[in-house]
Amino acid sequence: MKKLVIIGAGGFAREVAWLVEDINAVKKEWELLGFIDENPVNHGKVLNGYPVLGDFGFLVNRQFDEPVYTVCAVGSPYAKINLVKKAAECGLQFTNLIHPSVKMSQYVELGTGNIICAGNLLSVDVLIGNHVSVNPNCGLGHDVIIKDYSTLLWNVSLSGNVKIGTGCEIGTKTVVIQGIEIGEWSIIGAGAVVVRDIPPYCTAVGVPAKPIKFHKIEA
Repeated sequence: MKKLVIIGAGGFAREVAWLVEDINAVKKEWELLGFIDENPVNHGKVLNGYPVLGDFGFLVNRQFDEPVYTVCAVGSPYAKINLVKKAAECGLQFTNLIHPSVKMSQYVELGTGNIICAGNLLSVDVLIGNHVSVNPNCGLGHDVIIKDYSTLLWNVSLSGNVKIGTGCEIGTKTVVIQGIEIGEWSIIGAGAVVVRDIPPYCTAVGVPAKPIKFHKIEA
């Protein structure tokens, strides 16, 4: 089996460990070594049967006779991009983790480092970049594009030809109608209905969704 570590030690990381167990229940693929987390308070803990190994220094200080794979199981795109950079510097190899229950056409194109959780449906000609997290029970219509580092929370529905920019966070039960574009590093609040394009670097909420503030990041 291939060796795997999960970056993060929060709730989503524990859910991803469960996802790995479900993959292994169908076909033994992953030896999950544990979690990598930068918060020293978590070091040495055992979460759902898997240890928090330490920070990235744990990997630098050890020799492995085979590649170690990883995904970044942190929901926030802002945190995710920096953790991914550190993981790459440590020589980790990114992989995709896709739950066995996912319904996905043969015309879906995936980058690497993606987490596709249980119950998702990905239609035809969907393009997903790198380090994207799709939480359970989302629906992605035809020709949807999701760029790097974005996160879809539970029960998001994206209609056909929707484009999600880099580093977006789409809240639980958000609905986006066909042909809409959401600009990079924007946040859509839970339960929003997006019927107009959303500009970059903003937070938008409501029915219909409207920007309520703008922000900047240094990524």
